[in-house]
Amino acid sequence: MNQLAEVRTNRPALRLVSTKDLSREEWLNVRKRGIGSSDAATAVGLNPYQSPLELWMIKTGREQALPKQEVNDESSPMYWGSLLEPIVAAHYTKKSGNRVRKINAVLQHPDPDKAWMLANLDYVVVGSDDVQVLECKTAGEFGARLWREGVPEYVQCQVQHQLAVTGKSAADVCVLICGQEIRIYRIERDDILIERLIELERRFWSFVESDTPPPVDGSESSALALQCLFPHDSGDTLDFTADRTMSSIFADLVTIRNEIDSREKIEAELKQTIQQKMGTASRATFETGTVSWKRSKDSVVLDISAALKEIPDLISKYPLVRPGNRRFLIAT
Repeated sequence: MNQLAEVRTNRPALRLVSTKDLSREEWLNVRKRGIGSSDAATAVGLNPYQSPLELWMIKTGREQALPKQEVNDESSPMYWGSLLEPIVAAHYTKKSGNRVRKINAVLQHPDPDKAWMLANLDYVVVGSDDVQVLECKTAGEFGARLWREGVPEYVQCQVQHQLAVTGKSAADVCVLICGQEIRIYRIERDDILIERLIELERRFWSFVESDTPPPVDGSESSALALQCLFPHDSGDTLDFTADRTMSSIFADLVTIRNEIDSREKIEAELKQTIQQKMGTASRATFETGTVSWKRSKDSVVLDISAALKEIPDLISKYPLVRPGNRRFLIAT
């Protein structure tokens, strides 16, 4: 049996553990045992919000170094996504006519060779031959742009991972856009995509099993992970002069930095030319777009220097230590 034939197996997923009475801490520990559907896009480098390196830190037990995500933080998209999930599901049923129910279990791929593939479904669709899984999403003002042309790539990865684990043939994605628009998208099982997804996820999982960090990807998430992995410097100096690969990377970095500086100067000059022409105008229109140049409202802040002069012991009474960050400086 070839790999594609294995992907097409219709054996039901295994119920790894019930989540009905599971604490959040226990649930997070279960998730460390494999790659869940919400991890899939990150594992293959397609999640715009998280890097493989940050996910690797979580899977290898290094998440204590990362900033904690507060479950009850009302400014967090995760908080509102969890709170609104039942409402999205109810509106899905209202619009589609399909009934849904919760599974309350972490599912595991039935193939022992893919036991690291886990899935935690939002809902299963009951009594439909056309679709078996429901994934509920919410998108705010900024996240909505990712849905302009349909289901974002990272969500497609999540759903195809779910179909791979469960052996099901189709899933609906129901998304609430900006709290006022419900959209439903059908995603059919794609065995060729699943085959590639498994290959890339298996590669990521090998980094976890070997405790080897995956390559960085240039994202803010990777930058955060590096700061958390290596918060302090030792004072040592590494000699890369004989390492042709690292020396080439450094040379490319210097070249790119110089190009950015040059481009930023050009950008500033172009912007200033438009500002000079605008004068006191608030807005200008062009053949291909518009710009605005408006004064923001005045704000009142504390003059810390003046306060410390008048009350010198203020800082000793109310000290706030801000941890330092390692700065990356280039010298040529």
